[in-house]
Amino acid sequence: MIEVEHLTKYYGDLPAIQDVSFGVKKGEILGFLGPNSAGKTTTMRILSGYMPPTAGKARVAGYDVSTDSLEVRRRIGYLPETVPLYHEMAVRSYLEYMAALRGVAKPAQAAERAMEACGLAERRDMLIGKLSKGYKQRVGLAQALIHDPEVLILDEPTIGLDPRQIIEVRNLIKGLGGSHTIILSTHILPEASQVCERVMIINKGHIVAEDTPEHLTGRLRGAQHVHIQVARPARDTVSSLEAVPGVLTVAEQGAGSYEVEMALDADPRAQIAELVVGRGWGLLELRPVSMSLEEIFLTLTTEDAAAAPEGEAVPAQHGGGQRTVGPARGGEAR
Repeated sequence: MIEVEHLTKYYGDLPAIQDVSFGVKKGEILGFLGPNSAGKTTTMRILSGYMPPTAGKARVAGYDVSTDSLEVRRRIGYLPETVPLYHEMAVRSYLEYMAALRGVAKPAQAAERAMEACGLAERRDMLIGKLSKGYKQRVGLAQALIHDPEVLILDEPTIGLDPRQIIEVRNLIKGLGGSHTIILSTHILPEASQVCERVMIINKGHIVAEDTPEHLTGRLRGAQHVHIQVARPARDTVSSLEAVPGVLTVAEQGAGSYEVEMALDADPRAQIAELVVGRGWGLLELRPVSMSLEEIFLTLTTEDAAAAPEGEAVPAQHGGGQRTVGPARGGEAR
């Protein structure tokens, strides 16, 4: 649905993003993470057809963002960080107006569908200026959905909201997944961990990682980890687990509780479960142990860059090109 190849953008001599490559499948919710000034918003603007890249290509639903920008805009709903709402208009009037601007054939019907999808039906006749921040954000989502786009690009959709409003907007975004391809750009890590199926991390204009949190944990640790809880541990539980092919180490963490380190190229979980059940130890729990997104993020945006010698190319995960650790050309990304 979305294909990005070696995308680069300079503002004068200042690099915003460099050699960015990634893809998003139809119906997927991708978390686009990075600190402030990492290059997230620049990437979103290019994908939305509102800003040309300096180099590289990006396609949305098969259309090039540079040569077919109008077709791209027809297929994308964009929620910017600051939503341009008309506070003196009622919700329904505003959405009908936005539908007409988008060239929708039946603006009133489109507005009704968007209000239903975003939980705005009971506030359709309220002035936007009288709404809470959470409901204003819902109106922003509704205008992004008004023309039934295939792709939604959401830039910091919960910034400035209170905890209850954040939960409501998160649930709304999750409900839109599957029927829409979504890129969620944020620097709020719990946002991505609770909403997104896959995460991509950008730092100083370069993609430094792209995968599920579980797989990123394995790459950063050099191994996979699982937690096991058994009801009736035996004296030889540790040694028996260590004998399973693919298991590297077993650490006892308490009565019947173990953390098992496994090789990256192995997945002995089925054999571990068979062993525990077969020996009658009573399997209570077997789950992967992942680093939190906060830990992954801090590792990739601080230690990784600091550890590499200046000028050394560090490969990004999943084909994002290479990034050179050292002085950036002219300045930092935006």
